[in-house]
Amino acid sequence: MFSYLRERFTRHLRERSRRRARLVSKDGRCNIEFGNVEQSRFVFLIDIWTTILDLKWRYKMTIFISAFLGSWFLFGLLWYVVAYIHKDLPEFNPSINHTPCVENINGLTSAFLFSLETQVTIGYGFRCVTEQCATAIFLLIFQSILGVIINSFMCGAILAKISRSKNRAKTITFSRNAVISKRGGKLCLLIRVANLRKSLLIGSHIYGKLLKTTITPEGETIILDQVNIEFVVDAGNENLFFISPLTIYHIIDKNSPFFHMAAETLLQQDFELVVFLDGTVEATSATCQVRTSYIPEEVLWGYRFAPIVSKTKEGKYRVDFQNFSKTVAVETPHCALCLYNEKEAKAKEKKGYDNPGFVLSEVNETSDTKM
Repeated sequence: MFSYLRERFTRHLRERSRRRARLVSKDGRCNIEFGNVEQSRFVFLIDIWTTILDLKWRYKMTIFISAFLGSWFLFGLLWYVVAYIHKDLPEFNPSINHTPCVENINGLTSAFLFSLETQVTIGYGFRCVTEQCATAIFLLIFQSILGVIINSFMCGAILAKISRSKNRAKTITFSRNAVISKRGGKLCLLIRVANLRKSLLIGSHIYGKLLKTTITPEGETIILDQVNIEFVVDAGNENLFFISPLTIYHIIDKNSPFFHMAAETLLQQDFELVVFLDGTVEATSATCQVRTSYIPEEVLWGYRFAPIVSKTKEGKYRVDFQNFSKTVAVETPHCALCLYNEKEAKAKEKKGYDNPGFVLSEVNETSDTKM
C-alpha cells in the first residue's frame, strides 16, 4: 500500500513538473516571461493603441472611466477658474447689469455639470457660454475638440477589443489527446480539430512545431529548439473546407522527429508539440490564429478517434461532440522503424532475382538396373 501511494505521488509530481515546463497551454496562452529587459517601459506608450488593446478588461475599463471622469473634472475646474477670475460667482455679488462668461455657474458643482454637458453635447440649455469673454469661447472649443478625440479613441478601443479575432479563436477546439496509429498503411500522429460555428474560416492552414531541448555537435544546448511538423488532411493542409470536424495527421516517416520513438519510450521523451491553425474569419475578414499543445502524456500510442459524423433519416449530417475526444484502441506497431522494416521485408519476399549464368542441364534417367 505504501509503495502504491509513493508511486502515485511520484507520478503526480512528475506530471506537475511537466505542466510547469509547458510553453503553450491547452487554450493557447504562452507561458513565458521576460526578465532584465534593457528598454524602458515607456516604449510601450509609443504604441499606445496596441498597449490598450492588450490590456485586460478590468484595466481597460478603469482607463475608460478615468479618462472621461478626469477630463470632465479637469475642465470643470477650468470653468470654475474662468468664472472666478471674471467674478461671475455669487460671492462676488455681481451687479444686475453684469454679463457672466457662462450663465448659471454658481460654484464648483455647477462648473462640473457644465463641463459634462459640453463634452458629451447634452445641451440642456440652462447653462451656456456668452460672448462676453474670449477665454470662455477658446476653452469651449478646446474641450469640444479634446472630447471628440477621447470619445473616438476610447470607444474605438472598446469596439476593437470586442471584435478581436482572438475571441473567434475560442470557438475552435482541439482534441484533448493526440493519437498514433496506422492510417493508409502508414504510421501517423493524428489530432482532431473542430469549428463550433457554422461560419467558415477562409484559407485555413494547419502546421506544427515540436519544441525540445537539443545539443548541437559543438556542445551547445538549445532549449526550446523548434522542428517543423507538417500536418495534412486528405485534401492537403491549405484552404480547408472547415465545416465539420477534421482529423489532421502527421506521417511518421524517416524525416519525422517521431521516427525513432516507440510506444515503450514515448513517456520518457521530453518534448512539446504545438499545433497552429491560421485562418480568416468569414464575417469580419480578420485573420486569427488558434493554437494548442501536447506533451508526451497526452499522446496515446495505439489508438484512433471514434467516429463523430453520422447521417440522419432526414438526410442531414449530425456531429456528435460527445465522441470528439473519445479514442478507441487499435492494433498498431510499437515503433515506426518496425513498420518500415516489416514493409521492406515483405517487399523483398515478392521480388524475384534472375541469374543469367545459371544453365539448366538435363539428366537422362535409365531404367536398367544391374544386379
